[in-house]
Amino acid sequence: MSSVITVLHPGQMGAAVAHQLRLAGHDVLWVTEGRSAATANRAAAAGLRPASRLGEALAGSDIVFSICPPAAAEDLAAQVAAVGFGGVYVEANAVSPGTVATIKGILKPTGAALVDGSIIGPLPGGGVGARLYLAGGEQHAEAVAALFAGTLVSARVLDREPGAASALKMAFAAYQKSARTLAAVAHALADDHGVSDELLAEAASMPSDILLDREYLRSVAPRAWRWGPEMQEIARTLREAGLPDDLALAASRTLAHWATLKDTDRPPLTRVLAALHRQPS
Repeated sequence: MSSVITVLHPGQMGAAVAHQLRLAGHDVLWVTEGRSAATANRAAAAGLRPASRLGEALAGSDIVFSICPPAAAEDLAAQVAAVGFGGVYVEANAVSPGTVATIKGILKPTGAALVDGSIIGPLPGGGVGARLYLAGGEQHAEAVAALFAGTLVSARVLDREPGAASALKMAFAAYQKSARTLAAVAHALADDHGVSDELLAEAASMPSDILLDREYLRSVAPRAWRWGPEMQEIARTLREAGLPDDLALAASRTLAHWATLKDTDRPPLTRVLAALHRQPS
């Protein structure tokens, strides 16, 4: 059964997700007020139906998807609440569980049902898919997941409270985006010293499943006392090259949380991870 859905707003990811909804037979609206020509072009290419104002779009919509820059998520929820929307609101931005809780509070007076969502993966399209994790209000989450049946968006319902889907996004992105940012710094440093080819050769010998191998952390923590000072030297090297040292210094501070595990013989993973919650001694 088709639904009427408003997507706020069709940026690159929003337009790609909205297009998958259109391919599934749903009527998908977007709001033209205050949006750029580039947004209008994306919406048209995705087959979305324009509405001039937010209230006009929401008056006939069953579901709203909020897919916007994280900094705008709370303001967008407030705009939706201001027009009295009482349907299903899918908060699908890269925001913290705390922000999800704030947005839930913003929507509470309208009676809207909040579904916490997170999108992981590339823009869906051209045979490439993305995952949409959903949490909170299982009945509503299942209904949202059903919208994507047969599309390149694999919707997965988590049996968790709102915030769980966003926590997953934060955990994944914390690694993915930090790793890519650090890779850029590493390549810039290697270029400055003419050792880029050698860096690439070393990279080819590295394991590719670092995030997947949880057990390996049991051998990392006992060596943190040596790695911390090394990160300080890395930070100095980066500064001398005129490159940002923030990530190296942050890594050094994080490694200090494992000081009490110095030379421990493969401590239990639970102990390794718990140490990160405590202040360094």
